[in-house]
Amino acid sequence: MKESAPASPLPRDRARSLRASQTDAERKLWSRLRAHRMHGAKFRRQHPIGPYIADFFCQSARLIIELDGGGHDSEEQRRKDRDRTDYLVRCGYLVLRFWNTEIAENLEGVMQEIATRIKGPSPGASRPPLPIGRG
Repeated sequence: MKESAPASPLPRDRARSLRASQTDAERKLWSRLRAHRMHGAKFRRQHPIGPYIADFFCQSARLIIELDGGGHDSEEQRRKDRDRTDYLVRCGYLVLRFWNTEIAENLEGVMQEIATRIKGPSPGASRPPLPIGRG
């Protein structure tokens, strides 16, 4: 009798595994987002949403932050990232994508962009909205 392939892990188990094996960029950003450090907003790491697991998720702001490394530079992966972002936007979430190098080289700029999305625009602000994602 032929053995069947093992079932894929449940989303929560996969998310738990991803939390245990963070990248340096994820660890660095998480140190700034955890414990309500970003304007009191609560973020979760590796949070399942539909068929995907968001790197960072803030329910109150309906915000998802995705960090991309070099593996996201191929055409196939960019297409998958666009599909993922499209799905999450259709679900009503705002998706911000940053390269791991942006976390390493410009963490304060990344934090400022996230803070802008958490706080929302100030009344009468003339600044145009920040772009959503890179895709």
